[in-house]
Amino acid sequence: MISLIISLAVAAFIGFLAGNIMDLNKPWYVNILLGLIGGSVGSFVFGLFGISSSNIFGHIIISTIGACIVIFLAKKIAK
Repeated sequence: MISLIISLAVAAFIGFLAGNIMDLNKPWYVNILLGLIGGSVGSFVFGLFGISSSNIFGHIIISTIGACIVIFLAKKIAK
């Protein structure tokens, strides 16, 4: 139960970071969703290049970049 709460908190932080980087003003639940999706997208994209993280800081960086990719694609699709 504690690990789920920590995972959601980290996902919210990642979504918040990506939202600020990409200038996106959305509610907190969208930040959590962006963080979760961003983690998957970031791991997939960096995995294609053979890059993986071995600690929490690397995971946060990869997930934030993945969330930025998701935001970028969503903005392009919405236009």
